[in-house]
Amino acid sequence: MSGTQISLDDIKSLNQLSDLEFQAALLEGVSRTFALTIPQLPEQLYGAVANAYLLCRIVDTIEDEVSLSARQKQYFCSEFIEVVKTGYNSEPFAVELAPLLSDQTIPAEHTLIHVLPRVIQITHSFEQDQIEALAACVETMAEGMPIFQAQNLKNGLATMADMDKYCYYVAGCVGEMLAKLFCHYSPEIAKNREQLLALSVSFGQGLQMTNILKDIWDDAARGVCWLPQDIFTETGFELKDLSPDQSDPRFRKGLEHLISIAHGHLHNALKYTQLLPSHEIGLRNFCLWALGMAVLTLKKIKSNLSFNHSNQVKITRDSVKATIVATRITGRNNFLLSMLFHLSSVGLSSSWKYLPAPSKANANS
Repeated sequence: MSGTQISLDDIKSLNQLSDLEFQAALLEGVSRTFALTIPQLPEQLYGAVANAYLLCRIVDTIEDEVSLSARQKQYFCSEFIEVVKTGYNSEPFAVELAPLLSDQTIPAEHTLIHVLPRVIQITHSFEQDQIEALAACVETMAEGMPIFQAQNLKNGLATMADMDKYCYYVAGCVGEMLAKLFCHYSPEIAKNREQLLALSVSFGQGLQMTNILKDIWDDAARGVCWLPQDIFTETGFELKDLSPDQSDPRFRKGLEHLISIAHGHLHNALKYTQLLPSHEIGLRNFCLWALGMAVLTLKKIKSNLSFNHSNQVKITRDSVKATIVATRITGRNNFLLSMLFHLSSVGLSSSWKYLPAPSKANANS
């Protein structure tokens, strides 16, 4: 039983807000980054994308909950897929899950589970194509993440292909969902649907790999490593020897390889963004802010390969502000965006060959 108490008055106050205000309040609690970027979207997209993020965050909450066994996580993920698809049984689902959350789950996520029925109600207020896009993403994520959660991840993943699959389940499928929502929103965008869908998976992987690299030592502290051993085997380093107290040049060389791969995926993210109409500046800002912050994070990691805490490679608020200003100036012009990406990425690529962007087919193989 959790010791975190959720005020009934707070829940009542939340539920009295309009749908847009309700989702904005929840976003502010669970992700300041997305609370910043999602409002950049056109009004017709904001509600669906905000809702999509909250649905994905619910899956994350289940998967990260330390008090739940692997079987319980699988059960709740399976049940949640049906709740999202059908819109039914959200109340009993929330009532069953909420008391099982521990104090290690942040209060904002406790609140999110308590108000889950309202989130699902909003989901099913959208058009059918939008609901299907959200449900497909939740299903992929909720079926894929338990596969990795059930593994012993102390010594990393076996191969880069495993990392591709993991990134697809937690981020690539989100990219696909966003591409579908963007295409539903605009017939002009839908003309590039297939290209956008392919690049969206790579976009998601670039962002996820950046987070994995930034959080290496935070993850290691809880006995988890998402790095692929085969990349480090090439340099002669064993991930079982990973320790924040040492600075092994063989580990740093493997880290450089992964930075280069992540950079390649972020280059695909730029191509994705450049396919969006130049007049859709809100959509472009939504993509470019995430892309810019990821590139700057990779730069910090590359310049400090011996870091041993995520705080050492987190970008500053000034860097975030600079990203916003730079993308606002260049956001409509593809040539200027390419120049900006090139200049900000100096030193991130290497002699290593980029791995191809994962596809849905090989992610599920």
